[in-house]
Amino acid sequence: MEIQEALVQKIPLSTDLMLKYGIPFNRHQMRIIALKAIYQNLLVGTDIRKALFDLLHGHNAIDGYLYELSIGTMEHKDEYIELLSSKLRRDWTWNRMPVIEQAILLMSTQEILEGIALKPAVINEAITLCKEYSEPGSAKMVNAILDSLK
Repeated sequence: MEIQEALVQKIPLSTDLMLKYGIPFNRHQMRIIALKAIYQNLLVGTDIRKALFDLLHGHNAIDGYLYELSIGTMEHKDEYIELLSSKLRRDWTWNRMPVIEQAILLMSTQEILEGIALKPAVINEAITLCKEYSEPGSAKMVNAILDSLK
C-alpha cells in the first residue's frame, strides 16, 4: 500500500514509516512514544534519552512536546512519585502499582502540573492509554488520582 493511500484512509503507520517519510507525529502518538520510554526507564533503568533514541530509530531530532513528556517527566520523577503516592488509597503503595500505570501517571502528572495540556484532555488520554496498555480496572484508578491533582 502506498503512503498516500494509507494517509487518505487514515490507516495507522509505523514509527519507521513516519520517520522515513517525515510525517509528523500527533500528540497521541507522541504520548505513546514517551510512555514506552518512561516504561523502559522505570522497568529496567534505561536512560530516558537512550530509550527515546531507540524508539525513534536513531533519530536525534525530538519535538518539544515529546521532550517535555519524556525527559521533563523524568526530571521531576521523584517529586511526582511522592505527590502521587499521597493520592493512593491507604492499602496501596507506589511500588505495588503496575509499572505501566506508574508511567501513565507520571507522564500525565507532568502534563497537568506543567500546564502542557488541559487537565480534561490529559485525563481522557490517560484513560485511553490505560485501556490500551494496562489492566481493565486501571482506568478508574488513574482517573481518580489525576482528577485529584491541582
